[in-house]
Amino acid sequence: MTITETQEEIINEFSLLDGDLEMSVMYLMELGQKLPPLKEEFRTEDNIVKGCQSKVWLTAELVHERVFFTGDSNTAITKGLLSLLIRVFNGHLPEEILESELYFMQKIGMERFIGTQRSNGFAAMIKQMKLYALAFKTQAEIKA
Repeated sequence: MTITETQEEIINEFSLLDGDLEMSVMYLMELGQKLPPLKEEFRTEDNIVKGCQSKVWLTAELVHERVFFTGDSNTAITKGLLSLLIRVFNGHLPEEILESELYFMQKIGMERFIGTQRSNGFAAMIKQMKLYALAFKTQAEIKA
């Protein structure tokens, strides 16, 4: 599934909630609960996303030229936001991640249920994921 197709899938899921703010937040937290647990060894200072008010741990690995993310947060809503980003970016080539334009947040009205601080944290998570993708792309170019 492409990044765009995954974004469309997320938009469709949230559209079923018909703009209900409380239901949207509950669904977001439910998505976060479905994230696989992050191993304790990855809960280090090096893996904390800078710029998030909550604690967010994020790691990435390259498997067969594709990027796979794992992460966690100490708050339910932030963990839900992280789960959406992992869902959108997981399994894609570094170039696809770097070139992607994320738009699902506007389409689901995310700004209605997350404040400015979380918006900044969300942007920091996206930035960190793209930095991982850039690092993997650069490593591949050096090896080539």
